[in-house]
Amino acid sequence: MKQDSLTKFRRSIAISYVFMFLALFTVISGLFAYWFARKVTQVDTEVWLQAQAFWVMRNIIIYTVLSLFAALWFIPLCFFTWNSALWVTGCTVAGVVFGLIAFLYLLNAWIKGLSKFIKNKAVF
Repeated sequence: MKQDSLTKFRRSIAISYVFMFLALFTVISGLFAYWFARKVTQVDTEVWLQAQAFWVMRNIIIYTVLSLFAALWFIPLCFFTWNSALWVTGCTVAGVVFGLIAFLYLLNAWIKGLSKFIKNKAVF
């Protein structure tokens, strides 16, 4: 494999890690991280680069699912008349807890993956 194409794939993974970090604040950035990582998986490159790309893709999907699950718990807040009920407060607390779990999951995956990427090692 040519050195310039390896550099291009490394840059693509680095950009996907930047967007993976930004996905902590908005899920839309996760789509960009997924897209940049997917570009690396479509070609025949070094194993550790493909492992990094699959790591980013896998964690973005899991984070998106966790975020959607956390968002479901906030639905009762849309109904103003239910706001005085205790179970609505319980759902809100559950949503905050699941949102925090999703945030910490992606932050941990980002730190682990980035540290392995800097060392040029496979993340799995």
